[in-house]
Amino acid sequence: MIKKKIFNNGVEIPMLGLGVYQTKDGAETVNAVKWALEAGYRHIDTAAVYGNENSVGLGIKESGIPREEIFLTTKLWNEDIRKGRELEAFEESLKRLQTDYVDLYLIHWPVENREKSWKVLEEIYASGRAKAIGVSNFQQHHLEKLLAVAKVIPAINQVEAHPYLNNNELADYCRSKGIAMQAYSPLGGTGGNLLENEVLNKLAEKYNRTPAQIVICWDIQRDFVVIPKSVHKDRIISNLEVDFELLPEDMEVINSLNCGKRFGPDPDHFDF
Repeated sequence: MIKKKIFNNGVEIPMLGLGVYQTKDGAETVNAVKWALEAGYRHIDTAAVYGNENSVGLGIKESGIPREEIFLTTKLWNEDIRKGRELEAFEESLKRLQTDYVDLYLIHWPVENREKSWKVLEEIYASGRAKAIGVSNFQQHHLEKLLAVAKVIPAINQVEAHPYLNNNELADYCRSKGIAMQAYSPLGGTGGNLLENEVLNKLAEKYNRTPAQIVICWDIQRDFVVIPKSVHKDRIISNLEVDFELLPEDMEVINSLNCGKRFGPDPDHFDF
């Protein structure tokens, strides 16, 4: 069974889910979603800008798993924030996903006007069409400004996080405010070499696991919701097999790999 985390509003999120960033719209995404749900996942994370919400919706429908058993996340894109079309964008996402609600709706990046957009997300939340609302790629200073005007505290902050960028300080701040943490690109992202790390491979040998399983377990033990991405059935299944615990000293060894290395854009310096 996948562990669940309880948000500050009482909603439960499975701590392990499938991410579909850079997963091609069409059969690739449909199959990945179906394989994940067949294997036991009940948490799928997508976004409007990924261009694959249609396929996520189709994969869920074809899986035969009841919608209410699946935790579904999507995100509000930057241009929709800038143009003030938050409600329209949300409606479009629902239509593509073939659902009348999402479990979590996130502001994808901390672009200008984000505090104004948060007010719209609060309205969507009040309507019940998003069971929880949160943010993605927010640093502490972004959150401080948002919290100064927010009536609803974000349920979660989804950020790039992995052993080279553990984001422990940000996590401490978020937890002090009742905000859960979620890791995207937990395995280093497309083209990254994280899983070749010697320390992770030695730990994999020690526990008779894969380096990916070691990292996913580390994330869950430090109370991060985690969404590894894969389009390969065997890896999707393997990433789910994390029913073990790392010793405290091994958790510290992984924490010591932190060097501030990003594989994705910097939330303080992005141009999209």
